[in-house]
Amino acid sequence: MSEGIGNPAHESRIIERGREVLRIESESVASMAGRLGSTFVRAVEAIGSISGRVVVTGIGKSGIVARKLASTFSSTGTPAIFLHPVEAAHGDVGMLVRGDLLLAISKSGESAELESLMPVLERLGIPVIALTAEPTSKLAGRANLALDVSVQVEACPHDLAPTASSTAALAMGDALAMAVSEVRGFGPEDFARLHPGGDLGRRLTLTVRDVMVTDDEHVPRLGLDGDLGAAMHEIAHRQGTVPILDGMSRVVGVITAGDLTRYADAHPDFLSHAVNRAMTTDAKTIEPGEMATGALSLMQEHGIMAMPVVGPEKQLIGMVHLHDLLRAGLT
Repeated sequence: MSEGIGNPAHESRIIERGREVLRIESESVASMAGRLGSTFVRAVEAIGSISGRVVVTGIGKSGIVARKLASTFSSTGTPAIFLHPVEAAHGDVGMLVRGDLLLAISKSGESAELESLMPVLERLGIPVIALTAEPTSKLAGRANLALDVSVQVEACPHDLAPTASSTAALAMGDALAMAVSEVRGFGPEDFARLHPGGDLGRRLTLTVRDVMVTDDEHVPRLGLDGDLGAAMHEIAHRQGTVPILDGMSRVVGVITAGDLTRYADAHPDFLSHAVNRAMTTDAKTIEPGEMATGALSLMQEHGIMAMPVVGPEKQLIGMVHLHDLLRAGLT
């Protein structure tokens, strides 16, 4: 193996093999899209209507796919567990209860371990959805619904090791999970509730209120009767963006270093001029309950470094700064 390092022909063969695997697997997944039809709809509706859990099972590579799909269903609003078919035969079948649904994964559809579960499922009245590459297999015949996850060829050069077939089963399971999630109306707020930790949880739960500043030291302000000399002082000693307020403390504009510079270029005696002559009147503002990611997007879209936080009547209650959003881990 090491003898080929640095050999262009050797490296080319390796790259070509990798590309071939990716091509076969991507084409295998894409080919299933054209096979989706009423059976897929019925499967989604069956999963969406259960009162219990999706119990996902499989052996070997299919078992690994089953574990991943159980996690995907659970994290997108459909309670799910993985059931090892061998352990099921030694007591774990007791975790099955009425109201559950079994999602069984088997390329051949002839797995003895899965076959042994069928009598128990029938006694409990638990419906079965099969993901199999063999629509005429025993598993497909005993299942309530069978989805075709067949592939033309495995990505293995000997057409033996489950590669494209396991990817196809995984993709079909994901398609089921996402369609069920949409049918059940699972939204960002629900996702945030199930993913409180890490970067994802932070992005989904952090609001403007969590990162805004409200103390007078960091929230500059000027009234409409203020002049540009005072504005320049605030910009230089505070945070660079100064909200302009009316008599009811409502934000009617902002003035930034850019606004001041552009105005000063045309008016050398600008210091005594009223702030309303230089301020931006269509200033972007945001309310404290809005998502912090929304504030970040708005600021990046318009190229602004700070934004007034306002109440329902546009009264100034704080400021949110780009650097605070970035410091909070939002990107």
